[in-house]
Amino acid sequence: MKITSGKLFRAVAGATLMASAAVPLSVAQAADHHGAHQGTVVDGAVASPDHTTLVAAVKAAGLVDTLSGTGPFTMFAPTNAAFAKLPAGTVDTLLKPENKATLTSILTYHVVPGKLMAADIAANAAAHGGKAMLKTVQGETLTGWKDSAGAWWLTDAKGGKVKITAADMAKSNGVIHVIDGVLMP
Repeated sequence: MKITSGKLFRAVAGATLMASAAVPLSVAQAADHHGAHQGTVVDGAVASPDHTTLVAAVKAAGLVDTLSGTGPFTMFAPTNAAFAKLPAGTVDTLLKPENKATLTSILTYHVVPGKLMAADIAANAAAHGGKAMLKTVQGETLTGWKDSAGAWWLTDAKGGKVKITAADMAKSNGVIHVIDGVLMP
């Protein structure tokens, strides 16, 4: 599948939440999960006041059209607070035109091809000894796992861990799962 900038944005926005069984869905999320709210993963991110940094990054990377495409995409979407955890100046540096390739690599690392609902991720984990292996659009793998309290987490290539805080926000071209950190390839 060819990934254009619009498709990538939608994928990143759509891949945010993974474990609806472990994370209660709000009424709005539940309505979205059942199709009451349509639009692409990009539309979902744009509509969220908690994802303005992600939207700015997707625009700077030129991924809006790619992530707005047919997909399907699973997007693990970092919140504004997740981006704020990065070292001071990191986001501003990544948004500069000369760092577009690095930004694109980071954003595409938050997107998995296909529409993976929480149940799909849990089934993948069950089939692999408790660890879901998720190949990203960027090319590297994320590892999904459930802790003893029932929360779902993702581990990136550098060993960083982020928690899935909301899951299964279905969109016309995929699904978004919200995460509390930024994954690094």
